[in-house]
Amino acid sequence: MSSDMEIDEFTALHGLVLKKAGQAGEVAEVLGATEAEVAPALDAAVAEKRAMSGRGKYMVTPAGRAWLDEQYPVLFADLRADPGADAAYAGFEEVNRELLALMTRWQTVNVGGEAVPNDHSDAEYDAAVLDQLAKLDSDADPVLEVLAGLVPRLGVHRRRLAEALARASAGETDYVSGVRVASYHTVWFELHEDLLRLLGRTREP
Repeated sequence: MSSDMEIDEFTALHGLVLKKAGQAGEVAEVLGATEAEVAPALDAAVAEKRAMSGRGKYMVTPAGRAWLDEQYPVLFADLRADPGADAAYAGFEEVNRELLALMTRWQTVNVGGEAVPNDHSDAEYDAAVLDQLAKLDSDADPVLEVLAGLVPRLGVHRRRLAEALARASAGETDYVSGVRVASYHTVWFELHEDLLRLLGRTREP
């Protein structure tokens, strides 16, 4: 997929910090860009010592994080002052609290009053949680639509969430909360981190 936005050093570093660490292709995925568009900007960040690389992976340096933190208030001043953004983020946090509780229900089950790891042997239980995830995704969609209207790039998260839900619903249950794939939980976490950085917020305790 090609991107219609310029992948400059800031954008590439922002994508990298959402991934924590990753290959250029992984950073491109979270930005809705291509590896060819992202790699030169990441290499430029390495040259400026704002990122480091090794074995094909990149990581933001402390200097790079400090530089990003200086850029956000300048580049997103208008967004941070927009009441519509505040309202949309409040709606996002409501869904986020529900999603965290749902992920706990997916990962654990109650046995004798004690939460134990879900071994996913109860297909009926898992199907019920997946149905709840689909409903939650539907509830979140209007909020995500507003956010993508404010920052078009955020629309890529919406698409990735839909892809993860479709794969989970088709039986690839790693796409609910697995850490080795672009699961619903992983993509949602990256979207949340994206919003926190753009809006200058911190995660709720």
